[in-house]
Amino acid sequence: MAKKSKDLREGLRLPLGERIALAAYDARATPGASGGKKAGLADTARMGRRLAGLQERLWAAGTAGDRRRVLLVLQGMDTSGKGGTVKHVIGQFNPSGCRIKAFKEPTEEERAHDFLWRVRRALPGPGEIGIFDRSHYEDVLIARVRHLARPAEIGSRYGLINDFERELAEDGVTLVKCFLHISYEEQKRRLLRRLDRPDKHWKFAPGDIDERALWPAYQEAYELALEHCATPHAPWYLVPADRKWYRNWAISRLLLEHLKALDPQYPKGDFDVAECRERLLKQT
Repeated sequence: MAKKSKDLREGLRLPLGERIALAAYDARATPGASGGKKAGLADTARMGRRLAGLQERLWAAGTAGDRRRVLLVLQGMDTSGKGGTVKHVIGQFNPSGCRIKAFKEPTEEERAHDFLWRVRRALPGPGEIGIFDRSHYEDVLIARVRHLARPAEIGSRYGLINDFERELAEDGVTLVKCFLHISYEEQKRRLLRRLDRPDKHWKFAPGDIDERALWPAYQEAYELALEHCATPHAPWYLVPADRKWYRNWAISRLLLEHLKALDPQYPKGDFDVAECRERLLKQT
């Protein structure tokens, strides 16, 4: 499992060019976190204020021509917490600087184009933080498990995804790709809780049980995607997700580290501050 590190990017980053065995990673682990749940919740709240400040600086820089932006990609099995991450982590940002897209089953229009067409249309603009709840990786995950495309076509998509992400990185996009690693047992507990609570029934569908029966096939599909599509400019981070507080803490920390590395700056005003102040003071 990942070693504890002051830089969580290093601690959670999956190795490049190596076979990935998800069974070797503990979904209840808390790498990099110390002090347990109470300390993690407090630290997440503190990070929220710092993240909001950095987001404002990124957005402000974007108004002055800085093309840099961030794209958070959330992938994981059902109940792994993609929506929870959006609520508890992204919810601390100013929504005007965020672009959130939850990818569902492709529409008829989307099927008429290549699989990256709808993804390109949802990308964040300069200064924005984009969040993908599921993403272009669905086309090498569910498409593989459900045999929605020929094996050769799915195989070619890994290279197309790598080319696409390289293009994004060269255009100023910082990709933060997080695989939310949940255990088989924890998924069952979360699905049962959805059945036990009428206010959660809207999040459940009988088909979820059928998808769960395909767990081994999905694990294999994820292992292949994590292996083939991890690159220096777009690595994968494996986030243990059985503990919700840790998931939120880890993704907050990953975003904080990436934004600090970008170090966006407020643009300088192109006007005479003293002259404007004098004009305002003279007004009655």
